[in-house]
Amino acid sequence: MAEASGADEQRDDWNDHWDRYAESASLNPAQTMRHELILDALRSGGARIPTARLLDVGSGQGDFLVRANQSGLANEYAGFELSASGIRIASAKVPGAKFVRVDLYNPPPEAEAFKGWATAAVCSDVIEHVDDPVAFLRALKGYLAPDARLVLTVPGGPRSAFDVHIGHRRHYTRELARDTLQSAGFDVESVNMAGFPFFNAYRLLVILRGKKLVKDVESGEMGKGGSGLAKLVMGAFDGLFPYNARDSRFGWQVVAVARPRNT
Repeated sequence: MAEASGADEQRDDWNDHWDRYAESASLNPAQTMRHELILDALRSGGARIPTARLLDVGSGQGDFLVRANQSGLANEYAGFELSASGIRIASAKVPGAKFVRVDLYNPPPEAEAFKGWATAAVCSDVIEHVDDPVAFLRALKGYLAPDARLVLTVPGGPRSAFDVHIGHRRHYTRELARDTLQSAGFDVESVNMAGFPFFNAYRLLVILRGKKLVKDVESGEMGKGGSGLAKLVMGAFDGLFPYNARDSRFGWQVVAVARPRNT
């Protein structure tokens, strides 16, 4: 994740996060659902595919860029990530991509080459972790080409104890996502609330098990991909998620498409 330094970095240990959760994140049906929604959003509205250069901001362990590369979504790929562990894992998964360790508020010299670089960008379930999402998105905008398409996903619905444990400051409504992007200097093309009904049911299980999930994390169980029962449940939801609504007032997965505002 490409994030702020200082208090935020102390609160969110992303090296530890990816060391603990790399396997379980890859098996998570919610991640698979988000990736499908992002791919659809990048292809929508007559977008030219392959795009020239795709940047994943908060690229984590590289799972989305694996999918994008398999889909032939772009000619070049890059990822910004705060965690050295995430970059190490991602570089092995997508050796043709360029991964840079970036704190967007204090970018390293290596990031300068990516100013105005991306013809398309993804920021998936990242800004709920930052204290100032508007400033974060303003910083991100500097790496986009003038007419680049940004696909932003953020969680909606209530936070669980587990969400709070992994650093979620807030969850988003359609209106809050739109307002945040507009305040950061983006023109918003669409904001969809995806996931009803099966993703909502999945999230309700997370909410109900919130404190137990935290204990599983502390015991190291999550890093192994969870128990056999957990894997069975995740597999069942993975089969149901393709039947979720792509947009509904009841959806709990926010998917926004925006472009840098011409000023």
